Amino acid sequence: MDTVGAALDAATRAKLWQRDDLAPGDWRIALPERCWPELDEVARRVRKEEPVVTDLCAGDFALEGCRDVMATVRRQLSDGFGLAILDRVPVERYGVTENQAIGWLLSQLLGQVVEQKWNGTRLYDVRDSGKALAHGVRRSVTNLEQYFHTDGGWLTSAPHFVGLFCIQPAASGGHSRCASLVQAHEALRASAPDLLARLYAPFWWDRQAEHGPDDPAWSRHPIFASAQGTLIARYYDDYVHKGYGLKGETLDAAGAEALAAMRAVVEAPESWLEFRLEAGQFQCINNRQVAHSRTAFQDEGAKRHLLRLWNRDEGPPALEGS
Repeated sequence: MDTVGAALDAATRAKLWQRDDLAPGDWRIALPERCWPELDEVARRVRKEEPVVTDLCAGDFALEGCRDVMATVRRQLSDGFGLAILDRVPVERYGVTENQAIGWLLSQLLGQVVEQKWNGTRLYDVRDSGKALAHGVRRSVTNLEQYFHTDGGWLTSAPHFVGLFCIQPAASGGHSRCASLVQAHEALRASAPDLLARLYAPFWWDRQAEHGPDDPAWSRHPIFASAQGTLIARYYDDYVHKGYGLKGETLDAAGAEALAAMRAVVEAPESWLEFRLEAGQFQCINNRQVAHSRTAFQDEGAKRHLLRLWNRDEGPPALEGS
């Protein structure tokens, strides 16, 4: 593994951005009209055959146009600035199951779709369940604000890409925010290299009850790692603090100071960009280099409904990737 002072490769440096460096046109990728008949055919077959959505395989459909545009999305995630919004799928033409199938197949065109929960869930509904926040109840199923984080930071192999496919936006609120963790890394390298070094050492993480009944409720991972210039980040301040509580240990002073310094950089207004996902937009991020968050929201009538999908090429589709 590289050291803290190692130079970043070109793909990682492409994600060195702050709010004023990007405009909406930079991250939006238009869904070509030639893709619409392909999606109509998916919907027609779903209505006729009523399959289990997660049994569908993109290779069984004529999706040449969609395949091309999702290849563009993947390049922007891997080699560009790590954020893309596919704009947009005409979700108003389809029912919920048909939209689920479309989101599922588009995500397959990005890479292997992997499990998000211990029970094997790969197509995850993001909407307010009415449940109170508690251990094992994620903020994603509440209407509460979500702080900056990467998904699955407690996992052995966190997802590489995270997709959020908007079927129905909230009546108010629920705005998305994204921040470059590469930028945070370089800011700390310049201002507090000793604290950055601590972020390369392990922390205890809350596993969010996504494990076997006899397994420990915590795991151990650093915030940053790098190999041959590629920076890999996992970040959720809250899950680290809860991990120490579950383990029955006290977070060391250097670790607490390093996390606070990183949070200050990530949450600084000049660091993050904000936008509202509209119906039919598919937000995709490089989950290993870009953090995301969400503002609180309120529903009226039709409830906010997003589909979340995780992609990871290495290993099997199992939650832990091994």
